[in-house]
Amino acid sequence: MRTPRLACCESAMRKGTRAMVSERSVPPTISEVAAAAGVGRSTAARTLGGYGYVSPELRGRVAAAAAQLGYRTNALARSMSTGVSQTIGVIIADIANPFFGGVVRGISDASRAHGFETLVLSTHEDLAEEIAATDVLIDKRVDGIIVASAALDAASAGHIRQAGEHGIPVVLVDRAVAGLDLDAVVIDNRSAARDAVAKLIAVGHRRIGFVWGPPVDERPRRRRELIDVATRNLWTDGERLQGYLDALDDAGMVLDTDLIMVGRKTEENAAVEVARMLASDDPPTALFCTENDAVTGTLLALRAAGVRVPSDISLIGFDDNSWAAVMEPPLTMIEQPTLALGTRAAEVLFTAIEGEPRAPELHTLNTRLVERSSVMPPSTQNDR
Repeated sequence: MRTPRLACCESAMRKGTRAMVSERSVPPTISEVAAAAGVGRSTAARTLGGYGYVSPELRGRVAAAAAQLGYRTNALARSMSTGVSQTIGVIIADIANPFFGGVVRGISDASRAHGFETLVLSTHEDLAEEIAATDVLIDKRVDGIIVASAALDAASAGHIRQAGEHGIPVVLVDRAVAGLDLDAVVIDNRSAARDAVAKLIAVGHRRIGFVWGPPVDERPRRRRELIDVATRNLWTDGERLQGYLDALDDAGMVLDTDLIMVGRKTEENAAVEVARMLASDDPPTALFCTENDAVTGTLLALRAAGVRVPSDISLIGFDDNSWAAVMEPPLTMIEQPTLALGTRAAEVLFTAIEGEPRAPELHTLNTRLVERSSVMPPSTQNDR
């Protein structure tokens, strides 16, 4: 049993240690933790670095001393000595996009379950920013990378190959990159678009506008030119345009390229292109929008023209959101499994990190067409 005098001295020492921690201007060192724990520096280093054997009793003393001193492990130094950072990097196009928010949540939840942390970088769909982000993650020695790449083909994806050359597994999410022999976790964009347009055709529409890309200045006039542009576009955009064309072919309908948006992929240009379609001599009776910004731009153009959904024009959008259900009318949308995309991408990455030999795959998840009130037959639409 401790004497009151000894207990008093220990209390004073603890207060003195706390005061020292709060007043110091530099972080405590491993040597100071070792001294406080009464162990050698190598024992403290092994405990705090997570490598080598340390007895449970000594490990407890080092952990207690580190907590009391406010010691924080140098994660970069630890990764250099052990080869493991317990961190993965995620590169996405736009963190403000709810779609990518759902994907990141799925990745983060799966990573935490594996005992890993997640670093997220947003590139605004800019390849130069993506390259810089990849360099940052390589320098931080992450254990793996998941990327929604803006690269159009292997020739523009040297940074992704570079990560692999550093021994960092890479998994693509949301979009594949032609020529890269990597795992990719995607949705069946082509079938999703085909089914949505087929729904419009099934209720009688024959003039169906396609809103979002390709990002070219001159409108392709021939089908072959349009397909060539689609295959050189961002993978998701190209797949959705191909699905639109598939649905027209299935119905034996003639392609009219005037019904396809071209130019910058922005909300503002979507509004301009939809306004152009509405002002034509043979306007569309339905619109298929393949991105959230395309939906927003389309709705702005329809409001400006006094065109009502669905009494004047039918509309289907891509990537369902909570706001689509509370619109008036509620919008028919394609729902993507964002959480499942992120979870599957993370699981595929952890399989690679664990070193299990296997051939890369294209992991394809299905979408769901959420039918609401923005579609009706053209025969019931008012003349504009």
